[in-house]
Amino acid sequence: MDWIRDNLWAAWLAGAVLLGAAELASLDLVLLMLAVGALAGMGLDLVGVAVGVQVVGAIAAAVAMLVLVRPNVVKKLHTGPDLQHGFAALVGKEGFATTDVSVHSGQIKLAGEIWTARPYDEDEVITEGAKVQVLEIKGATAYVVEVPQLGS
Repeated sequence: MDWIRDNLWAAWLAGAVLLGAAELASLDLVLLMLAVGALAGMGLDLVGVAVGVQVVGAIAAAVAMLVLVRPNVVKKLHTGPDLQHGFAALVGKEGFATTDVSVHSGQIKLAGEIWTARPYDEDEVITEGAKVQVLEIKGATAYVVEVPQLGS
């Protein structure tokens, strides 16, 4: 019995490892917070605190993690950045005109691909080689404006 009392930290550590492994199956972050509580109990044992205080400390740490940390982490994991897919991801990107771009014809190189392009302002003509920015995509046609260059 003395060996168990002298090595209670190992039981706390084993509990934390088991809870951490079980968290990999659940992925709801509750068991991970309980594992942190077990690590707090292990730390208290290593400092030499009585078993009752270790249990209270482990419970307090786990509850604090569940109440203070978990909600923020879950919120951050569930929101994430706004991802844009397909054509919407190209709006706002810059490329360059591979031909003159007018209301009748034109092409640009955008994201490594050649796109049919028209000026966003119908009266504008964008010359070959000009840097352009995509304002809108309709079908397979990019509507662009010329990006002013410094010193021009």
